[in-house]
Amino acid sequence: MRNLFIMALAILVGTASFGQKKELRSAEKALKNNNYSEAKTMLQQVTGMLPNMDAGLKAKYHFLMAEAYFANGKANNSDIDKAIENLALAKEGKHADAMALTTTMENSLLTAANDLYKANSFTKAGEKFDQLYRVVPADTTYLYYAAVSAVSGQDYESALKHYLALNDLGYTGITKEYFATNKETGEVEFFDKTNRDLFVKSGEYIKPGERLTESKAGEITKNIAFIYVNLNQTEKAIEAIKKARMENPTDVNIILTEANLQYQIGNKEAYKKLIEEAIKLDPKNVDLFYNLGVLSAEAGYNDEAKAYYSKAIELDPTYINAQTNIAALILSEEAGIIEEMNGLGTSAADNKRYDELKNKRAELYKSAIPYLEAVLKIEADNLEVSRTLMNIYSAIGDTQNYKRLKANVEALGG
Repeated sequence: MRNLFIMALAILVGTASFGQKKELRSAEKALKNNNYSEAKTMLQQVTGMLPNMDAGLKAKYHFLMAEAYFANGKANNSDIDKAIENLALAKEGKHADAMALTTTMENSLLTAANDLYKANSFTKAGEKFDQLYRVVPADTTYLYYAAVSAVSGQDYESALKHYLALNDLGYTGITKEYFATNKETGEVEFFDKTNRDLFVKSGEYIKPGERLTESKAGEITKNIAFIYVNLNQTEKAIEAIKKARMENPTDVNIILTEANLQYQIGNKEAYKKLIEEAIKLDPKNVDLFYNLGVLSAEAGYNDEAKAYYSKAIELDPTYINAQTNIAALILSEEAGIIEEMNGLGTSAADNKRYDELKNKRAELYKSAIPYLEAVLKIEADNLEVSRTLMNIYSAIGDTQNYKRLKANVEALGG
């Protein structure tokens, strides 16, 4: 009786195995005809049999699931994620065609990621590069591109996750580049080693060489700090910036990132010191002088602010924000003059003082004119500046320029 039971069990197991193989063959046939939806339906019917499958059938099941969900690259992100999960299990089960499918998926996703990046669809490109990394986890460059794309698309949560993963992996991005000089053009061109050697051997290229690219470790640390700042995670940002500064003490961008953080948390003295430190390292950086001008103006140090704005304009005469802000600072002094004028009486002394203040106000207006005119040379359609200049010319009695600016204001719809 026991033997009959064992025989019956063996028949049941054999029947189940036959059923599994049949379903997998049907799914395989559907995939050959590009019927991905049909193949998924068939494979889902086999899912409950997984615990009883042998290792070979399990590997085949996951391989077919990967093919079905990937749908030759036409699937949505959710299905592609499922395809990637099943591909990993097919590799784990050592399915014979798993590496070929890996190559197919890699090429398809890489094309999609590059196209999205070129089209400035950075967030979507980041998602594709992330999928690429999960398809080929040995190639950490894809994870780096996922991070870069995400931060370009201001998807800071995803970018932070990728950068932290790169940091944990100790990723540097250092690679060896092979180059040679084109004899005809004299330009240095880069190749992989095999092609470089072939071109040099052909005589078309000379002076072969190789070099290591710069490490991206500092950039990664800096971007982690930058993202924490943007996510308002102050403590983590400070910690990340300290690490970044230790690794790159003379990196102006890192100093500016720390300066911006200090400014955000209200530590304006620290901000000013850091900006001044950055200026010493990069004395031609017009933005640094402009930022110091803004800070000085906010603190009420108008003369200091004007000096910084003037330096920014000296470095770049087309720097509109500096031109506008210095004019605004000059014109802000009008309020004190008008207040004093309104407080005067009708005595001879008061009348004399009134005339003095009126002349002082006119000179104030005149000193602002060059900066506002400089703005209009660059932005002729700036309505606000045109209107301000029109009123200034009216106040100082310059009829010709008043008419010119009035026509400009009217043309701009003001």
